[in-house]
Formats: sequence, structure tokens, C-alpha cells
Amino acid sequence: MALRAKFMRYGWISIGIVFVDHFYSIRVVSGSSMQPTLNPIDSRWRDFVLFDKLSIGGYGVYRRGDIVSFKSPNNAGPLLVKRIVALEGDVIQTMPPYPDKEVTIPTGHVWVEGDDWRSRDSNHFGPIPLALIDAKLSWILWPLSRLGPIDRVNIRPSQTSGHAWRPADIWKSKSARLKIGHLKDNWRPNDAQ
Repeated sequence: MALRAKFMRYGWISIGIVFVDHFYSIRVVSGSSMQPTLNPIDSRWRDFVLFDKLSIGGYGVYRRGDIVSFKSPNNAGPLLVKRIVALEGDVIQTMPPYPDKEVTIPTGHVWVEGDDWRSRDSNHFGPIPLALIDAKLSWILWPLSRLGPIDRVNIRPSQTSGHAWRPADIWKSKSARLKIGHLKDNWRPNDAQ
């Protein structure tokens, strides 16, 4: 009987490890690089979010505007959270401190940027390989006032440090610097010609 109890206990632990490694994980987002989408200024809480690993690992579908977590290309620190702005084949007008004014995104790479202009993103380290992407943000779980899928999260103007802001404004400012290299909005690594 004791053996069965141990098996049941450790079996659930194994299932939990597989679930977190391959399907979904809950994480706390720290920092201000994705404000006001994540961790808005007027929130007393840091955002607890659900990351979907299955859609990255299993299906490999990337879209402009997706918020992803990825390993830093420069150091082995914590995962970074940024928005995909450009896919392979796209041409992006960069911002300082990036040394070139325009970059064509190479095969197997994406360009990521934070929603806040002070973000350390592709403008610092260039396009990132798809292999560094860990998961795609799908839901905000906490605080409860912001509970919901990330594409429908209600962001109030009071969360934007005083200026009138709409969720589409960030994407408009980023997409204005973008020349799309292929016609698809959804892209899979095996779609490359």
C-alpha cells in the first residue's frame, strides 16, 4: 500500500513537470518594458500571466503582435517578455541604439520590442532566433480586474502615465516602421520558401 501511495504522489509531480515543461506555465511578469499592456503604472500588483508553450513548440505559429517569452541572446539570465514586431523577410526601421537604420529579418528570426520605449529589445541585440522563444502569452490571471485573454485585456487610459492611449496605438507606431516581406500574417517556420 505504501508503494502505491508513493507512486500516486510522485506520479502527480511527474505530470506537473511535463505540463509546465511542454504545455502551459504561470509566471509573474516583472519590470516596466511592456507597460501599459503588462504591469500598468496604476496597478498595485505585478501581473501573473499564463504562457502557452504548446502553440510555440507544437504548432510553431508566430504572428506580428504576439507577446512572447524568450531566452536573452546576450546572457543566460531570466526570460524576457516582448512583442513580436516583424517576421522573417520583413524590413523594419530600427531605433537607437541599433547601428543600422533598416534591417531585413533573416530566415528563422523575429524582431521583438517592448511596448515601453525604454525597453531592452531587438533595438539593442538585433533579431532573435526562433529557437530562443519559449512560450506565447495567452492570459492575464492576476490582478482579477485585468483577468482575460491578452488580446482582449481592458487597458484604461489611467494606466498610461497621463496621455491618451489606445491598445492599437502601440501596434500602429511599430507597424508604421515595418515593410512586410510576405503576405501571411500567421507564419510557421516551415512556410519559408
